Amino acid sequence: MSTNEPSSVRLTAWVDGTVQGVGFRWWTRSRALELGLVGEARNLPDGRVAVVAEGPRPQCEKLLALLRGSDTPGTVRSVVDQWTTAGNTFRTFAEA
Repeated sequence: MSTNEPSSVRLTAWVDGTVQGVGFRWWTRSRALELGLVGEARNLPDGRVAVVAEGPRPQCEKLLALLRGSDTPGTVRSVVDQWTTAGNTFRTFAEA
């Protein structure tokens, strides 16, 4: 399913905890690609990681559940999420 289709959404999740580092971003990218999502995971100056994912809502919900799960590298204390319409600005999922 293309992110150009009306059922596509954008999930923005701010992940707080001991998560900054290549391992967490790589893990997030791997899971997002397995789910067929596009977007990015990047470190923020305040110590959180911002994850932006676009694609079908059920796939984005699965990624959100994985981010909130216990199998992530590092320690996730909280995940704040926001849902909007897909912006169609990504071609793949990158770790920045």
